[in-house]
Amino acid sequence: MTVRYTARTLALATLALFAAISCAATLPAQTNVAADRMSPNPDKPLASPAQHAQVTFAPGPGAIDISYNSPSIRGRKIMGGLVPYGKVWRTGANPATTLVTSTPIHIGNLTVAAGTYTLYTLPGEHDWLFIVNKQIGQWGTEYHQDQDLGRVPMKTVPMSSPQEVMSITFEHTTHTSTELHVRWETTDRYVPITLN
Repeated sequence: MTVRYTARTLALATLALFAAISCAATLPAQTNVAADRMSPNPDKPLASPAQHAQVTFAPGPGAIDISYNSPSIRGRKIMGGLVPYGKVWRTGANPATTLVTSTPIHIGNLTVAAGTYTLYTLPGEHDWLFIVNKQIGQWGTEYHQDQDLGRVPMKTVPMSSPQEVMSITFEHTTHTSTELHVRWETTDRYVPITLN
């Protein structure tokens, strides 16, 4: 009796162990598929290959953080091609590019209260606009002009050679000001930022 009971228990334990191993073996594939999509909504496009990046300007007690996804040229025509002139661009890849400021700032002549915003640009062959939008948490291609806090003309800096990976940087920084540069391919556009 004891021998039969032990054999039956061992058989059941072995089956349970095989079932657990089989289930565990399928989990990484399911997890990777979800991560590759980068979006909980199956109607949204698959994420393009891009690296997540973050840049911070932290003068004194305040801080400005920008989070974005950084695409690469990969042999494509970017400005006037992948990024068409005259259309609002997410200024990055995949989810919308976000700006979080813990202190009131001016971007050009636009007053921006402390808070979280989405950044876009409107590229032109000659002139660009920098857009601060109040909607947050959306996919990068979802843009609603009625949510704009404001638009600011961007200045340009010549580039001597192409840049493969798109970047957003803070440059020429002091305790009370900086320049926010968007750089990709042979384009370098920027807006000045000052603390209130």
